[in-house]
Amino acid sequence: MTNGQIQLPNADGVLRAYTPRAEPLPLTTGSPFTSRTVYSAAHVVADPYADTTPDLPAAVDWDATLAFRRHLWSHGLGVAEAMDTAQRGMGLDWAGAAELIRRSSAEAKAVGGLIACGVGTDQLSVTEVGYPYSLDEVRAAYEEQLALVEESGSRAILMASRALAAIAKGPEDYLEVYGHLLRQAAEPVVLHWLGPMFDPALEGYWGSTDLDAATSTFLEVIAAHPDKVDGIKVSLLDAQREIDLRRKLPDGVRCYTGDDFNYPELIAGDDQGFSHALLGIFDPLGPLAAEAVRVLDTGNTPGFRELLDPTVELSRHLFQTPTRFYKTGVVFLAWLAGHQEHFTMVGGLQSSRSLPHFARAYELADGLGLFPDPALAAARMKNLLSLYGVNQ
Repeated sequence: MTNGQIQLPNADGVLRAYTPRAEPLPLTTGSPFTSRTVYSAAHVVADPYADTTPDLPAAVDWDATLAFRRHLWSHGLGVAEAMDTAQRGMGLDWAGAAELIRRSSAEAKAVGGLIACGVGTDQLSVTEVGYPYSLDEVRAAYEEQLALVEESGSRAILMASRALAAIAKGPEDYLEVYGHLLRQAAEPVVLHWLGPMFDPALEGYWGSTDLDAATSTFLEVIAAHPDKVDGIKVSLLDAQREIDLRRKLPDGVRCYTGDDFNYPELIAGDDQGFSHALLGIFDPLGPLAAEAVRVLDTGNTPGFRELLDPTVELSRHLFQTPTRFYKTGVVFLAWLAGHQEHFTMVGGLQSSRSLPHFARAYELADGLGLFPDPALAAARMKNLLSLYGVNQ
């Protein structure tokens, strides 16, 4: 590093000089929001000292994991727990997710934090012949997880099921399984539609690869049980489809955007409505996102967009194809920001992005002022570069 600069590699391997930001963006903690309900889907912190492999159950640093959730709550954000961002099905199995739900739910209760937890079917693992399960077994797996979340005192988020996607013969199987679960849910749930860009195993969810047909089935599930649906979480990276969908929702059913490409405009809304938020990008953006929503609470939509629009370039970078590896960038930024002492992920997923990808993520995040201690972030970036043989 010369004169405070860092040599960062471009995608073509050519080094360029970057001057880190001197001061972070001044952000403060605050109370919950009034105009929108906002959840951050939070990552888990791996235990770097555990003697484990990607094939073994995840080793989690529980203290650091819960500390990060307290960080999000301190800014008024809710926590969406044990979701895709927490590496469900990509390093974190159901046993680990269950422990995460128990611990985070207890922590939320202790500090008064808003929390909702993912309910899936990841007890049903894929075998050499695929998913050899019946609809009854899929439903029972959902029921087991739903019971745990309800016993923990958290709101349930019914996530998409790889097993159901594999064995469902058509829309009627989705209607049967989801209808049963909604009828027995103690409290209204959030329905989560995760697109195949996040998980290729979910191709054709709701019984069709035609998104219009799938949307019709999705809406049919909601229309049959509107009193049991708090809202829907849509992660299709298609802003107009989300807008069209939210305009068709029954009164009282919220739309939580999961669109990490178009979230500012979807949250801001239009004269016919708006989206709430349940976003993985609000893990690294937490304090800045919270500041923007508090501006929106005052009715200042341009001020909200002025704060949040510049973050989209970073989000699109982290969520670039293959999108499912966005978790690597999220944890990388948490390490640079000082929320954890290492850049290690469960399942060894820290290897899933390239050095040029990390370099650009660092540059974009630093430019936004996301790092509470820019000097620490620069030093850690320099350490990473040295591991790859880039001498400063």
